Amino acid sequence: MSKWKRVALGDFAKSVEYGVTASATPQPVGPKFLRITDIQDGAVNWDTVPWCECDTRSVKESQLQVGDIVFARTGATTGKSYLIRECPTEAVFASYLIRVCVGKEADPRYVSHFFQTSDYWAQITKGARGVAQPGVNATTLRTIQVPLPPMTEQVRIAEVLDLVELIRTRRRASIAQLDALIKATFLVLFGDPSTNPMGWPVRPVSDYVSEFQGGKSIEPESGENIVTRNRILKISAVTEMKFSPYESKPIPDSYEPPAEHFVRAGDLLFSRANTTELVGAVAYVDSTPPNLLLPDKLWRFVWQQPIKVEPLFVWALFQTSAVRREIERRATGTSGSMKNISQEKVFGIPTILPSLAVQQDFVRILTLVERLKSAQNQSLAHMDALLASLQHRSFLGEL
Repeated sequence: MSKWKRVALGDFAKSVEYGVTASATPQPVGPKFLRITDIQDGAVNWDTVPWCECDTRSVKESQLQVGDIVFARTGATTGKSYLIRECPTEAVFASYLIRVCVGKEADPRYVSHFFQTSDYWAQITKGARGVAQPGVNATTLRTIQVPLPPMTEQVRIAEVLDLVELIRTRRRASIAQLDALIKATFLVLFGDPSTNPMGWPVRPVSDYVSEFQGGKSIEPESGENIVTRNRILKISAVTEMKFSPYESKPIPDSYEPPAEHFVRAGDLLFSRANTTELVGAVAYVDSTPPNLLLPDKLWRFVWQQPIKVEPLFVWALFQTSAVRREIERRATGTSGSMKNISQEKVFGIPTILPSLAVQQDFVRILTLVERLKSAQNQSLAHMDALLASLQHRSFLGEL
C-alpha cells in the first residue's frame, strides 16, 4: 500500500470531458481531429491526423493543450491513455476519447505514468461497462484513486520515469530503422520488382514453388489454461510478417495428425485466407516450434527441385508492393470480409527471379540485421520490465 494519500481523479482534475462529434476529412479545413486510431504505440503522428469541420464553440471547448491526457472510451484499447506533450495550435479530440485536465495539485506527467500501472488497470477493468464492447465513461474515470505525493516528489518521479520511457522509445526507433534497412537492402540488390530496373528474369511463382501444403481445420479444446500434446496455429501467427508460435490453440489429444502437418524449422508460411490487407501474409520459421500444426488456412511453400530460391528472399519478395498488389487483385471474396486465394492463382503471379548467388548475399545481410534486431528486442524487453518495476515502486513511495 502506498504511503501517500489516495485521491479520486475527480477531486483534483479541473475537467473530465468528452470530445467533439464530427466527421474526419483529409481536407485541411478546421482543426486537427485526434481519434483513437491516431494514437499508435504510444505516439501520435500529427502529420497524418485528419481535420474536421466544427463550430467555433466546439473548437474552444475541446481544443487540446499540452498536459492534457486523453483516454479511449471503447473498443480494443478501452482505458488506454495518452499524454499530449505537443500538438498543433488548433487541435480537438473526437467523442470516443475522454480528455482529463489535471489541476494545480498534480503534475500531468506523473498522473499519466500512473495510468500505465497495474493499480490503474485493476480499477479501470472493474469499472468498465459492457459485455460485447466494454467501455469507460467520465463518471468511471473520476472515481479512479491516484496516490498523490507532494508536487516536488511528483516531478522527481515523472522525470525518472520519463527518462526510462525515452530510452524505450529510442529502442523501438532503432528496431524500426533495422526493418527499414532490410527493405532498403532488398531494393539495392534487386531493384523495385514493379519496374525491374536490373532486368532480372521474370518467372511465375510455379517456376520455383511445386505446391502449397496446408493442414486441416480442427475444433480446438475449449476452456482456459488447457494443456495438450499439440496445438494448431491461428492465422494471426503470420499476420505481422513474422512467425508468432504463441498465436495457437490447443487441440484434442485424441487427434493423431499426419507428419506433414507439423510446422518445421525453415518453413515459409503463407496465409491463403485473411482480411483483404493480410491475405497472402508470409512468415519464416527460423527454429523448430514444439508440436505446432498447420491449419487449413495456412500453407507452407514446397520448393521445386533443384531449388532456385532462398526462402528468406521469397519472404521479402512477397512483401513488396508488386507482389502484394497481385495477391490482392487475384484474391476472391467480398470487400471488408475474409478473402481467399487459390494455389493456381498464386502460381500465376509473375515475379523477378535473381540469381541464387545474389539471393544468398541478401540472406547473409538479413541474418546479420536480424541478430541486431534480436539484441535490440531483448534490450527493449529489459527496459519494459525495468519501467514496470520502477512504476510499481514509484507509486508505493519506494523510489
